[in-house]
Amino acid sequence: MSRYSFLYQTELPHRAISVYIYLAERANQDGICWPAIPTIAKELKLSQSTVRRALQDLRGEGLIETTQRYRLNGGKSSLLYKLT
Repeated sequence: MSRYSFLYQTELPHRAISVYIYLAERANQDGICWPAIPTIAKELKLSQSTVRRALQDLRGEGLIETTQRYRLNGGKSSLLYKLT
């Protein structure tokens, strides 16, 4: 069985499955990564709004947790993603 087999048993749309696998492939040993939404969208050939909907789907299923990161000047940076 694949390490992603559990995903295929869910009712998640294909966009969410694609984004989850993308995040999992980039996560460190603690299940943490922080790619920007435009980067995810570009590499998966999806729109940014589709990526945002996929992230919302994944949060709703409890598969990821997100935390907003900030730059030293207080501006927003990319989200931190933790696979649960």
